[in-house]
Amino acid sequence: MSALPDEALQALAHLPAPDFLARAIPRVGRVAMVSSFGADSAVLLHMVAQIDRALPVIFIDTLALFPETLAYQRDLAAHLGLTDIRRITPNRNALFTRDPDALLHLSDRESCCQLRKAEPLERALQGFDGWITGRKRFQADTRASLAPVEHEPGTGRIRLNPLAGWRAAEIAAYLDHHGLPRHPLVARGYPSIGCQPCTSPVRTGEDTRAGRWRGSDKTECGIHFIGGMPQSRRKDNAA
Repeated sequence: MSALPDEALQALAHLPAPDFLARAIPRVGRVAMVSSFGADSAVLLHMVAQIDRALPVIFIDTLALFPETLAYQRDLAAHLGLTDIRRITPNRNALFTRDPDALLHLSDRESCCQLRKAEPLERALQGFDGWITGRKRFQADTRASLAPVEHEPGTGRIRLNPLAGWRAAEIAAYLDHHGLPRHPLVARGYPSIGCQPCTSPVRTGEDTRAGRWRGSDKTECGIHFIGGMPQSRRKDNAA
């Protein structure tokens, strides 16, 4: 595991996102990108493809995703020439034991996300020194103070958030400039896309993640932690 001091990476945080990634990845060591292949994912995947098309990209297929997301994942990976897509699914025995009817999301959303996303991701990240996320400050109050470099509590891994300071307009401009394909659900009012049962369109004036777990105070799936605990409240815990 990398023992890189914070300062060595923090000094790179001012660089444009592509340069930050290009210089940070080799400093961290063994790095994977984690991508949902969602609404904004093409931006960061394109940057990674310019650096190393063989960089591992972890895609958590919760077995509850939109069919459009699965098709987009295949098409976008081929478009960018990415060669190491690691499709990770929940443990089948755990699903049978804890969610045999695929209805856990109705009674315990935190446990459902833990079973279908957080646990598979933790297995997939074993052996890596760090990972790249596509989180951005503008997405929700829980991400308002997001830093480009984080140390993950409990694991020692480093999280790189190269798009932390980007705004929605910058995302759109990058997609347009590079002619990158959009997720098909974006045009149907889904600016943030997760599992099909827990994702709904966003209404005018709502934040971009308002359609995730609508009707509850849950705002994070649990793969991003502070102090070892998943963030579950939009305003109580800034991340």
